Amino acid sequence: MTTTPERWTQGTNPYDWVDGDEDPRQAFAHPVGEKETLANYLRHYRLTLVMKCEGLDAEQMARRSVPPSTMSLLGLVRHMAQVENHWFERILKQQPDVQQIYDTPEHSDADFNGAVADPAVVDEAWATWRDRVASADAWLDAFPEEDLGTTVPRRDEQLPVRDVLVHMIEEYARHLGHADLLREAIDGRVGQ
Repeated sequence: MTTTPERWTQGTNPYDWVDGDEDPRQAFAHPVGEKETLANYLRHYRLTLVMKCEGLDAEQMARRSVPPSTMSLLGLVRHMAQVENHWFERILKQQPDVQQIYDTPEHSDADFNGAVADPAVVDEAWATWRDRVASADAWLDAFPEEDLGTTVPRRDEQLPVRDVLVHMIEEYARHLGHADLLREAIDGRVGQ
């Protein structure tokens, strides 16, 4: 017989730590049109990353999953700042001279390897991520919905803007699965 872990018996839904009516992601629940739908999924996942990290100190944010992995919640915040920077600034805005945020040719995993238990590193990571998200949102808000099929060059291919937005949603969804496990290992918080 399977028993329910005690931590799951405390709310109306065992996987929620925020009641549905209080979930800030509900603001994105009723999009109209393709652009708003894509933007809302992206905002929803971005906010979920914030919620997954809420209430953690620098040591918890930097805590690694399992050896030899360098993955941590702080590393994920840094990585997603880098992803936002790459896809929106360098690809969609066509600014290839914009510098990578953490990684360099010599240090390709600096986003994760540099995620150390220092409050200043945590503050910098969140500030950088928020700045990249604000820049991306400003660009997307101004981009005409009817132009989502417009292509942008990347290496030897042409990518529709729509595909880049779907890829960003995919990036967050993938890494939020990691965040679920990382957060549960820290304090048992699951789901949502």
